[in-house]
Amino acid sequence: MTGFGRGEAAANGWKIEIELSAVNRKQSDINVNLPGSLIELEAEVRRLIGEAISRGRVNAKINLNREGGSTTQLSFDEELASQYVDAVKAFAEKRGLETHVEAAELFRAPGVFKLDDARVSADEVKDCIFPALAESISQLIQMQEEEGAHLHDDLCSRISQIETSVAVVKEFAPTIPDTYRKTLLKRLNESGIDCDFSDDRILREIALFAERCDITEELTRIDHHVAQFRKYFESDEPTGRPLDFLCQELNRELNTIGSKANHPGIAQEIVNAKTELEKFREQVQNVQ
Repeated sequence: MTGFGRGEAAANGWKIEIELSAVNRKQSDINVNLPGSLIELEAEVRRLIGEAISRGRVNAKINLNREGGSTTQLSFDEELASQYVDAVKAFAEKRGLETHVEAAELFRAPGVFKLDDARVSADEVKDCIFPALAESISQLIQMQEEEGAHLHDDLCSRISQIETSVAVVKEFAPTIPDTYRKTLLKRLNESGIDCDFSDDRILREIALFAERCDITEELTRIDHHVAQFRKYFESDEPTGRPLDFLCQELNRELNTIGSKANHPGIAQEIVNAKTELEKFREQVQNVQ
């Protein structure tokens, strides 16, 4: 599920800002961007995010700033500067040249002046990084819950439409053998074959077809799957993966009914149900 969360906190002269952004993904994928000096905290940050987010790609951006100052500092390598000056003087004396080294010229000497990121230990900011992370996770989850409420309504609506199609299939189910019998007799009549419709062979063929096209078991399993769907809808636990599995099972039962029941009315309702199920399954990919 998509979402965004932001948290900040301060301690020991440092300010932590954390931004979490999440997008849909079938599996869990957590990317943590930490300042180099705090890299030892990555495993714990990743663990805390993973406990809160079971599916989706989450990017965690963690910024570290010094309160009231810059996060960079200027360093001066006095020893290296002295070596530059001594080298210039030695060269000038050897060649009999006059020399006068300006202090400003040392700025152009490689390595004498450097800008470094201000160093901070993980222990100095532990007291603020985890509260800021908790705040950002809380905001992210709140946004996802708002999206989840809309998803819940949409999924319930689609399951209801699938139930409606299945209910029509149940009405047609008892008529399948009779429909087949009429179709068979019609084709025999149209072929001009003179046969006795009370012939045991014809009756046996109809009986065998009635047995093969019985969809009672499939309809029973569909009722069970639908009940499971509604149970998961009311659960507070992550249900994305179980719902995805149930979609596969429900699709299997619908396919079986479509292949077993050679009935135009049932075929149309199976198409309708599978269309809704495909939309349902696309939405399930966004569920935690």
